[in-house]
Amino acid sequence: MLTVEKINQFYGESHTLWDLDLHVAEGQCTCLMGRNGVGKSTLLDSIMGLLPVSDGVIHFEGDNLLTRDAEDRASLGIGYVPQGRQIFPLLTVEENLLIGLPARADKKKEIPKFIFDLFPVLKDMLNRRGGDLSGGQQQQLAIGRALVIDPKLLILDEPTEGIQPNIVAEIGDIIRKLNKDIGLTVLLVEQKLPFARRVADRFCILDRGKHVADGAMEDLGDQLIKKYLTV
Repeated sequence: MLTVEKINQFYGESHTLWDLDLHVAEGQCTCLMGRNGVGKSTLLDSIMGLLPVSDGVIHFEGDNLLTRDAEDRASLGIGYVPQGRQIFPLLTVEENLLIGLPARADKKKEIPKFIFDLFPVLKDMLNRRGGDLSGGQQQQLAIGRALVIDPKLLILDEPTEGIQPNIVAEIGDIIRKLNKDIGLTVLLVEQKLPFARRVADRFCILDRGKHVADGAMEDLGDQLIKKYLTV
């Protein structure tokens, strides 16, 4: 579904991604892993068009994303939940959710009911401002906003960061439900190994901007964990 081939990315004179490859198969949940600062969020922002790529190829369902403006990528069916959630704090929960509707292929004007089935708290707080929600509730809102567009691929950047444990468990349940029951393809960045093992089918490890290992999640062994993931 998503293929990244030999992309390179620079921050000024700093070379951040080096001939990086990534393949996300349809229907799977793939976890992008690695220590802080190795290029995980940079890769996601490059896929979404938020950072320029100097060379390489990014294809989504055969469509060359590098020929698309960043604002067009959601309409192709890519939902993105960035690190830090980045909801609109002064808008209500309802307004935050409504923002995604114009990107839907079917142009529906109403928030899908299943969003509130997944996140009942959002229905209860429709008229609350996003900035007044707890961190866990804001994360649910950010995921709901991404799902409003009816994506084929859901990308999540550290969805458990700064979230209380009970909400982390709920988010894990929801990712599994979306992936296993609904068939939504998922790409996530995650630092918590138990969470990654629970929700993901496959892993891809980055180190210093390079793809250094990948495989089935059950094959992520102690040697790789010690070399690339432990602090």
